[in-house]
Amino acid sequence: MNIMTKNHPKSVTRTWGNAHDYLPAAGRDFLLPGYDVMVRVLGMGPVYDELIGQAELRDALDILEIGCGTGNLTHRAAQAAPAARVTGTDPDPRALTRARRKGGGRIRWEHAYAQRLPFPDCAFDRVLSSMMLHHLEDEAKAAALSEVFRVLRPGGRLHVVDVGGSGHPGGVLTRVTGHDHGSAATGLPEQMREAGFDCRVLGTRRLRLAGPVTFYRATRLR
Repeated sequence: MNIMTKNHPKSVTRTWGNAHDYLPAAGRDFLLPGYDVMVRVLGMGPVYDELIGQAELRDALDILEIGCGTGNLTHRAAQAAPAARVTGTDPDPRALTRARRKGGGRIRWEHAYAQRLPFPDCAFDRVLSSMMLHHLEDEAKAAALSEVFRVLRPGGRLHVVDVGGSGHPGGVLTRVTGHDHGSAATGLPEQMREAGFDCRVLGTRRLRLAGPVTFYRATRLR
C-alpha cells in the first residue's frame, strides 16, 4: 500500500458505520477520492523512486506489490521494468478499481491480503511494500512476512519503506488513521529475520508533514 493499509483479517475496522476486515486505502472510504492528492502532498513520489532504485527492478522478471492501494507504486514499478510481469494486490476493492482505471493493461491486479497470497511458491523475484506493514498486528505481520518469503524465489528480495526512524512521525498519518506511529518500525528487522530473511536497513528519508520513513531490504537466501 502507499500510505494506509490493512489490519489483521480476523479483526474488523469500523469506518463511519461500515464494517471492514481491512483498513481502507485512505483510512476512510469517503476519503478515497482524495487519496492520490494526499500522496502528492506528503511527497511520496521521491520515496517511491528511491524504493524502486534500491530494488533494481530491471533485474527482475516477476514483481509483486502487497497492499498496493490505488496502484501508485505498482505503476511506477511497471514503468521501471518494462519487460517484467507486475502484480499488485490489495484487500480494498475500491482502491483496486481506481488502480485499474489508471491504465497499465499489463499489470495484474489481485484482490488479496498479504497474509494469504494466492500465488505458488517461488513465484516472484521482487516484492515491494510501501507504508503498510506498520498497520498490521504482530501476528498478522508475521504471517505476511512468511507469505512473502514463500512466494519469493531463492535470492529474491522484499523491499519495504515504512514509517519510523529518527524523530517522531506523527503528523497527518496519526490524525487520519487514529494510530500513534512513533514506534511503528520498531522490531521490523527482527521480524523479517524470524521469517527467514537476511535483513538490512538501507536508510531513512523525512516525509513531508509525516516525519521519517525507513527503507529495508530483506533477502531470501535459500
